[in-house]
Amino acid sequence: MYTIYHNPRCSKSRQTLALLEEQVQQTKQAVTIIEYLKSPLDHEQIKQLLAQLNCSAIEMMRTKEAEFTEQNLKGASEDELINAMANTAKLVERPIVTDGSKAIIGRPPENVLSFFKG
Repeated sequence: MYTIYHNPRCSKSRQTLALLEEQVQQTKQAVTIIEYLKSPLDHEQIKQLLAQLNCSAIEMMRTKEAEFTEQNLKGASEDELINAMANTAKLVERPIVTDGSKAIIGRPPENVLSFFKG
């Protein structure tokens, strides 16, 4: 089963979801869609995704968002960045797809295809 943290207003997120759905249809697996702006991630979920992505908090953030600058997050600690993402869902990079053990940021959308390469 796959989970996508999705923003339906984002073209990259929609493209990633389409690719994911196409792939899982062939393998008869399920996709859970979480609109993370409506159902924000908490600290633990963010930490879990960071571990699955094997990246730092800054790599999982939308650093060009006005909120990043407004919250003065340049040079912030991992904990501060995680708190910012938990408190301001818009700062989370999108889309993120996970299979429960590994996660991928769908930028470009084709990144999601690595889940299906044997």
